[in-house]
Amino acid sequence: MDKLQFKKKLSMIEQFTLKDFLFKWVGRPTEGLDDFLPLEYIESVFPRMEAKQVTTLLINGDEHFRYATITEENQIVIGVLDSNKELKHRIVSLDEVLIGKHL
Repeated sequence: MDKLQFKKKLSMIEQFTLKDFLFKWVGRPTEGLDDFLPLEYIESVFPRMEAKQVTTLLINGDEHFRYATITEENQIVIGVLDSNKELKHRIVSLDEVLIGKHL
């Protein structure tokens, strides 16, 4: 994670791309992403779309979703808290997103 170069800002298109990716990633909830997983754009430390509150969205059984961002190499980085409250990351390239390989 230390070697990843995050973008300095996320454009509106990149923010929308992250939200669209997450909407599909969580299975296209009928209530929509904004109700199912409310996100806000934050720039402190690094730009990201962060969950507005502690989320109950579990990934891999025991990891809680925290945020998503994009690196300079156009990789999507998903930040999660594991059962020990340690921050872990999953990296998905935008190329994988475009061809649906991540789903």
